[in-house]
Amino acid sequence: MTQQFDVIIIGAGAAGLMCAATAGYRGRSVLVLDNAKKAGRKILISGGGRCNFTNTQVGPENYLCSNPHFVKSALARYPSSDFIELVERHGISYHQRDHGQLFCDDSAKDIVDMLLTECDWAGVSIQLRSEIFAISQNDQQGFSVQAGGHSYQAESLVIATGGLSMPKLGATPFGYQVAEQFGLKVLPTRAGLVPFTWHSEQKQRFEALSGIAVPSCITAANGKQFSEALLFTHRGLSGPAILQISNYWLPGEAISIDLLPKQDALALLEQVLQQHPKQSLKNTLSQWLPKRLVEALFEENLLSKALNQLGHGEREQIAAKLKGWQLVMNGTEGYRTAEVTLGGVDTNELSSKTMQSNKVKGLYFIGEVMDVSGWLGGFNFQWAWASGVACGQDC
Repeated sequence: MTQQFDVIIIGAGAAGLMCAATAGYRGRSVLVLDNAKKAGRKILISGGGRCNFTNTQVGPENYLCSNPHFVKSALARYPSSDFIELVERHGISYHQRDHGQLFCDDSAKDIVDMLLTECDWAGVSIQLRSEIFAISQNDQQGFSVQAGGHSYQAESLVIATGGLSMPKLGATPFGYQVAEQFGLKVLPTRAGLVPFTWHSEQKQRFEALSGIAVPSCITAANGKQFSEALLFTHRGLSGPAILQISNYWLPGEAISIDLLPKQDALALLEQVLQQHPKQSLKNTLSQWLPKRLVEALFEENLLSKALNQLGHGEREQIAAKLKGWQLVMNGTEGYRTAEVTLGGVDTNELSSKTMQSNKVKGLYFIGEVMDVSGWLGGFNFQWAWASGVACGQDC
């Protein structure tokens, strides 16, 4: 027997649950399908289990999209203050960290519980462990979905299946396949917000630095720049600054790392030269950077020299390296550890106000499945909330 709904949403993640509650409150009968055992799995592990659920300063400039204007409408109509209000209404305590990032005081589970409560209040049906076998468009109107041995029909179909990041959480290309099935263009995808890996010769030299974290300012080849912590790992480079710049990096391009952000390295060297001319370069640099990092960056015969043994040109070169260490990394860790997927369903195929396909009436795409990726810091969740609400008000 075929069960009838107004709306079927595939994907019980952040965007899907937000959309479901919004549509349910409009009086729509809503079914959410997901093949996972739990709803909101990516929410549960985000932010180290505390969920960086939004940011106090969200703007279109915080997103990558082939059409930079696409995100404006949804973000303007559902700002982060609206989601913060929802969080407060459910009595969830939270705190603010650097750069306007908001985290739960207790657990990311609070956010999932809040969304499930909203869905419950809105009369939403959620079916987990439901593998989708087939989707088709009905002759008259709407869509048929075969899932978990059941047959469903709905006037509106919403795809909220996410991207390819974190396959261990069940990420698949399903959403892209649905888009292509209905003739929508899908832009090439790649891992975003992802650590870099060393070339083999770099690994030999820098692997021992694993665990060291330093403030940095990192610049990509296209001039995009982020000032945050840099973390050395066994496999390569990570930390917030690296994750941010990975969204803008292309294979083969160099990144430039300023290891003394907001400081004039040459002026610092000249100052120590005046005060302690016989101090070794190693001891001098080790005042500002971890000793192991200093030893890996410069040759021992240079580090053992006293400052007054260095020519002005040598000091300039040392300062230049500290302020602009050029590295060409081997690649990224890929989707395994990526927080987002860049690319996806072409936003030119969708309405920026409703997320509905321009070609197929009643078909919607929300969240990470489309070509919208936010910076690190709660921006991707805010896009999930905003696109989910925009769709939920229309589907």
